[in-house]
Amino acid sequence: MENRTISKAVISRLPRYYRYLGELLELGVERISSNELSIRMKVTASQIRQDLNNFGGFGQQGYGYNVKYLYTEIGKILGLDRQHPLIIIGAGNLGQAIANYANFEKRGFIIKGMFDINPRLIGLVIRGIEIRGVDDLEQFIQENHVQMAALTIPKTKAPEIAERLVNAGIKAIWNFAHVDLNVPEDVVVENVHLSESLMKLSYRLCSMQDEENGKE
Repeated sequence: MENRTISKAVISRLPRYYRYLGELLELGVERISSNELSIRMKVTASQIRQDLNNFGGFGQQGYGYNVKYLYTEIGKILGLDRQHPLIIIGAGNLGQAIANYANFEKRGFIIKGMFDINPRLIGLVIRGIEIRGVDDLEQFIQENHVQMAALTIPKTKAPEIAERLVNAGIKAIWNFAHVDLNVPEDVVVENVHLSESLMKLSYRLCSMQDEENGKE
């Protein structure tokens, strides 16, 4: 694939394509047109074609898309054909929920370790993974060649832990802490702000209710 910048909007839609194509495979669908896919995904057919053309197109005029082939190729684009060793910093409710979600392993995200500062949690085993103290963090990362970490810790601790992660060789951070992290350009961060997502949902609900009330 040509090495060029792809917009964040396109990248954000790729997991949705992957999910819908996976559902089509489970239904036994062998091929689908951009128009048919657009109806399912509520994205215009032209948008689908534009998005996929960033990576070579994959379709044939008059034939549409081979579902299995497109599913496989999007998986490769997303890096799901590789294994990604992952550690979790913060073994509270959210950290344990992530560790217990078996579907991550099916996508190649292999949880190698969990870390916490709470002595009551250290030593517990979650799905075969023993929770360790953060003093072992750097050594564990280097010995296990880990490049990806999930941060599920309070925002006051996140910048310090993120700096340690980066210095130890982590190149990707899945950040659930409610703070923006200052990391080098060669480290990627995906922020997941749960409360912000809930506020967006609240806005949409209130807007819809206000619109309905205005029609009365």
